[in-house]
Amino acid sequence: MRLRARALICLALAGCVHTAPAIDGSAPTPRNSSSLWTPPSVVAHAGDADAKRLAPSTAELQRFTLAQVVDLALRNSPATRQSWTEARAAADVYGSSEGRLYPTVVAGFGTSKTLAQSAGRPPTERLQYGPTLGLSYTVLDFGGRAGSIDVARQTAIAADLTHNATVENTILIVEGAAFTYLSTRAQRDAEMIALQLASAALDAANERHRVGLATIADVLQAQTARSQAELQLETLEGSLQITRGALAVAMGLPANTPFDVPDLPATDSTYFVTQSVDSLIAMAVRSRPELATARAEAAAAQSQIRVARSAYLPALAFTATGANNGSNVSNFVGNSYAINVGVQVPVFSGFSNHYDAAAAGENYQAAMARTETAKQQVIQQVFTAYYTLRTSNDRVRTSRDLLASAIQSETVARERYKEGVGSIVDLLVAQSALATARAQAVDARWQWRTALAQLAHDVGVLNARGDTSFAPLTPAPDVRPER
Repeated sequence: MRLRARALICLALAGCVHTAPAIDGSAPTPRNSSSLWTPPSVVAHAGDADAKRLAPSTAELQRFTLAQVVDLALRNSPATRQSWTEARAAADVYGSSEGRLYPTVVAGFGTSKTLAQSAGRPPTERLQYGPTLGLSYTVLDFGGRAGSIDVARQTAIAADLTHNATVENTILIVEGAAFTYLSTRAQRDAEMIALQLASAALDAANERHRVGLATIADVLQAQTARSQAELQLETLEGSLQITRGALAVAMGLPANTPFDVPDLPATDSTYFVTQSVDSLIAMAVRSRPELATARAEAAAAQSQIRVARSAYLPALAFTATGANNGSNVSNFVGNSYAINVGVQVPVFSGFSNHYDAAAAGENYQAAMARTETAKQQVIQQVFTAYYTLRTSNDRVRTSRDLLASAIQSETVARERYKEGVGSIVDLLVAQSALATARAQAVDARWQWRTALAQLAHDVGVLNARGDTSFAPLTPAPDVRPER
């Protein structure tokens, strides 16, 4: 009875659900699909998963801040849900691999029927039945078990870092869509001002023609300029609706969702511009989750070499079996126990172990090459984004000066035309230059914000706050494989 009770206890324990183990003291997965995974402070050198679309309430369908836009995109993104669930699956595989550190207990119930016959005696039939309880444990395998666990651990780290990269990519995509929408809206607003100026010029030309100070040619030229401004405004109105729909889709909402985004406050963030490109590259090499993922994969490949090499070595195993036998023969009734300690020595496996070890070594070299490739790509991305931002910074400053001079030029031309000392051509040329300067100023401003977000992403410090005044975050730990 005691043996049966123990068997039932073991079965109950086997059915218990155990959460994935921590990775070097840190949570095994990100908290939810829209948050970043915090790596452990020391790594080997080398939420709610609701799939439903989240939509704001009717009262919230008025104006979104950029932070709310990013938050909705992260919560609705299928890419972040996929990377999050993959990270959770990898953490569960890691937990499963740690089960090899513990003994395996198997309970069962068996029955057997034996027919025995000896010389001079009639054949006898023996029936045995009863529960059994077996325990097996690998005492020593010279690194194979530890190597398999480390492969699963590094794979879980790589999956978590891949989720981090997915979150940052999603932020960059939705911010780019938001900046495109806000830029188009600002272009539309600038064109509305241009249309007002063209309308004022047409009114002035009509008035001068009425009093005999201008010809019909002036009126026609002013009318043409106004029609061109009106046509451009209509084009931008259509583009605004298209970019609004693209932003809604980027947030995981239907394209026809009614919403708006207030203009972002002006910012003079110069953190990245004042830093040297070398310091930003060094920060990216430490912080970029894509590079850290490649390092973790290389570490997993290195651990796989230990697993392959352990196949050459002997393994020490321990097994124990207990049974409570019932039988139709009284001599075979009762408890029985067996304990075995054995050494398994691989002798020949058709050269499989040799090729497995060779393949593991080549895979490790390939993983190291991928890590180096990822590093070079990160460096190139930061270098390109850095000088794109510097160029955008210069364009913003120059476009402001251009706009200021164009405003003055248009004012002078308008006053000269009213006074009768300037021509309609001079006025229309000045107004066209002003409209172009306004458009260039708007474009330069939003190109600068886009370049700032791109550089923050490439450095590895893009976050979900929805702002573009980024400060350097705590760098991700190095997970290069051991030498």
